[in-house]
Amino acid sequence: MSNRRNSIAFWAGVAVFLVAVLSMTQIVRNEYPFFAGYVILQFIALAVAWSILGGYAGYVNFGTNAFFGVGVYTAVALFKATGAPLVVQIGAAAVVGMLLGFGVGLLTLRMRGIFFSIATIALAIIIETFVMNWRFVGGAAGIQLQRPPVMAPFDSYVKMLFFVQALLVVIAVAGARYIQNSRIGRGLQALRDDELAAECTGVPTLKLKLVACMISGALISAAGAPAAMY
Repeated sequence: MSNRRNSIAFWAGVAVFLVAVLSMTQIVRNEYPFFAGYVILQFIALAVAWSILGGYAGYVNFGTNAFFGVGVYTAVALFKATGAPLVVQIGAAAVVGMLLGFGVGLLTLRMRGIFFSIATIALAIIIETFVMNWRFVGGAAGIQLQRPPVMAPFDSYVKMLFFVQALLVVIAVAGARYIQNSRIGRGLQALRDDELAAECTGVPTLKLKLVACMISGALISAAGAPAAMY
């Protein structure tokens, strides 16, 4: 009963938050609050996404910027190649981030402690080198893109990005909340406290770490996709 009340209160708070954000985009004319608000919401989404692997599992990931960059450049490449709308860019960025998380997890999650963290730093350097030499997205010189037409009910692209980022924050928080209260979350907390003991009691630690890395990577890359047009 208590969990049900907490769930109702959470979703009621989400509804109030989204209504307030949408109302703000219709009432406030000065665009600066939306520039600043977008950045704040982006860092909230990134922090929540990072906590799925770094907080619940206790595996400190220093490669967050690599997943974020993958999200940005996935959106850039997709928009340049096909002119895909923002929702498709975000979805594609999430899928690529999940696949990257799976690949990185297979290669690094057998390492523990500082060794895993060092490996994630190497990932960031590899991604940066790849992007700097990828001419399709501008390489080291960067790229300029023309923003697509804004969609109703928004009158500017910045306001639309602000609302989209608010939706991504809701998705990230709701996902983290679900994981925390699920068997996945309890398994991650068990391996964080004592991974060897968790393995001895039958907890599939590697599988759980892979799932956490994939979800975290997907959320971080999805949060990065709107930055391509910011």
